[in-house]
This record gives sequence, C-alpha cells and structure tokens, in this order.
Amino acid sequence: MAQQKESVVTPERFESGMTYEQYKGHIKRNAEKFQFNYEATKISPEDAAALKALAAKDNGPAKLLVLGEDWCPDVFRGLPVLARIAEAAGLNLRVFPRDDNPDIMNEFLNHGESQSIPTAVFYTRDHRYIAHWIERPAKANAELGDIQKLFEGLDREKDADRELMKQRYDDFQRGPTWGSWREETVREIRELLESNTR
Repeated sequence: MAQQKESVVTPERFESGMTYEQYKGHIKRNAEKFQFNYEATKISPEDAAALKALAAKDNGPAKLLVLGEDWCPDVFRGLPVLARIAEAAGLNLRVFPRDDNPDIMNEFLNHGESQSIPTAVFYTRDHRYIAHWIERPAKANAELGDIQKLFEGLDREKDADRELMKQRYDDFQRGPTWGSWREETVREIRELLESNTR
C-alpha cells in the first residue's frame, strides 16, 4: 500500500496528536465502551513478543497514528485494541479526530473512496510509512449480518422495540462475537506488520 509522496503527516504533525490518555479525556460519547473494550483486550505473550521484535527492527514500527470518532462502534471497539498493541510493542501512539483532520483522512481512504474509521497508520522511528489498516477485521465484515439478526421482528417505530434493540446491541457488544473481532484485529495487525517489515 503506497502512501502519497508528499504526506501531510510530518513528524511535527504526528507529535501534535493526542496520546491515548489525552484522547480519553477528549471523549464525549461512549467512554464506558472505550474502557470496556480496553479492559477486555488481552495481548497474548506470544503476540506481545512478536510485536516487540517487529518494533526492534530498523524498518519496524515505532509510531502509530489513529484516526477516529467517539460515536463510531468500530472506533470504540478498535481504538482500545490499537492502544493495547501500541503498549505491547512500545509504539508512540497519537490519535486524531477524523472530522478535524480531513487532509490526513484523505490520504488513507478506504478503497480510495470512504472515510472509514478507525484508520491506523504505522511509521518507522524516522517517520517512514510502513502500512495502514482500516476500520475492522475481515472476520467482522463477514459477520456483520449477525447484527441485523438481533433486530429481526422488531419495529423501530415502537418505543419498547427500540429499547429492546438497544439492549440487544449492547449485549452483543459485550459478547463473544464482538470479542473475537478484537482478537482478529490483533492478529491482522501483527500479520500486516510482519509482511511489511521483512
């Protein structure tokens, strides 16, 4: 995945982003969901060792830029996973709100079209682009239909059904399918970095 020759993400711009701790203070919606997903994400010893080994390479990841917005389910699930990956590998993580940084977002459009989030961009110590990852793991894309099944037979126009839909979706976000999407994010990121730092 080739990056544009002239990136708007200079080393100085990267450093202007928020750390994950700073971003948590910036969150207006879904703070408890960010925290739940952060606490529920466990990086295995094997993955942690592999990520540290990748970061130790001359051409390995040292910096991670993430674009996101706090209203987005893929962000409140995925950004905490990315924060855990950064911690495990010892990466300098910086978070940028997508809507305040359209120039960065436009460098990393999904299929060259969509402003999908979260978008995670990895750089070397000397700020060379390595690779980027967008939105959600392939497993989540394949299983998105499972979410629609939660709402079958319910009427969005009825208050009681709307409340039940919300409860079912909240339960889904704390369940095993959602958890497996977090795990797949770790696996895909590790695979992405391994294939781009040989």
